[in-house]
Amino acid sequence: MCGLCGALGQEDHWSAATSTKSTTAAERAQMRRWRIALLNRVLAARRLSLDDFQGSSYVLSSPTGRREVVQDLGLIWQTAEDMLGSPVDPLDPEFLQSLLRLTVA
Repeated sequence: MCGLCGALGQEDHWSAATSTKSTTAAERAQMRRWRIALLNRVLAARRLSLDDFQGSSYVLSSPTGRREVVQDLGLIWQTAEDMLGSPVDPLDPEFLQSLLRLTVA
């Protein structure tokens, strides 16, 4: 499959279904920025970051400079595990402690 298809596609993952027909493009973009900011707070515990890509995909970046285009929010965690070489367990006590440290800082 051509890599351009992902850039031209629509974000149809269930997690992006926060908009209605009356939601404006500006409101959808604002919600998307909010989701990215929230995810970046969580991903920072693993030294990863997330950026928008063309309003339809995401770019996940590692501290070593590795970057991967991710089509939807559901694939972020699998891609993060691939980048880190270890599972990302949201209930791992060390992971939860690192999140607490981020909120206190």
